[in-house]
Order: sequence, then structure tokens, then C-alpha cells
Amino acid sequence: VLFLAYFAMQVIYARRKYKISPPETTGHPEFERTFRAQANCSEYFPIFISLLWVAGIFFHQGVTAGCGLLYLYSRLKYFQGYTVAAQGRLAPLYTSAWLLWLLLALALAGLLAHFLWP
Repeated sequence: VLFLAYFAMQVIYARRKYKISPPETTGHPEFERTFRAQANCSEYFPIFISLLWVAGIFFHQGVTAGCGLLYLYSRLKYFQGYTVAAQGRLAPLYTSAWLLWLLLALALAGLLAHFLWP
């Protein structure tokens, strides 16, 4: 939640800096990149939280927590890279996507182990 609040505050600061009033979402390129980075991170947050929750309950809390921290760090780097230049988002984007797939695999493995094997 703190990450989402940080991202939202960055959009507010960019709106003030470039004088872009809500509900407008276009204007200076730096504002547009900041706005889009915040929207992208917000869109993936429910998926991340769901996978983190299921993997933590059914697989292993420590491994899941480590993946979660890496995911949050990669999303922060994604946001910071995207606000500077659109190409700056790519490496952290791939890292965060890989971590989501890993969390999905952990969640599935935990669910299968819980429900199929006594």
C-alpha cells in the first residue's frame, strides 16, 4: 500500500509541476510517463497480492516473502525507470513479470500439494 501511495503522490507532484489538472491525463511527456507508470503498477497490484497470499499460505511463507520483496523492488525500479524514459522500464518489467510467474508456480505447487497429496 505504501508503494501505491508513493506512486500516486508522484503523479500529484507531476500534475503540479506541469500544471495538468484532473481529470486530464495528457500533457507533458514526463507527466504522461509518470501517470502511466502509476497506472501500470496499480493494475498489477491485485494480481500480486492474490498470488502472494495464496503462495504464502499453501507453499512457504519465507520463500514467498522473499519473492514479494523482490517484486516490490522491481516495481519501484520500473516506476523510476519509466518516469525518466520509456525504455527504462523494460528490464524491471521483465523481472517483475518473471517474479509473478514464479509466485504463480509456487501458489500452484502449494495448492496441489495441499489438496492432492495427503
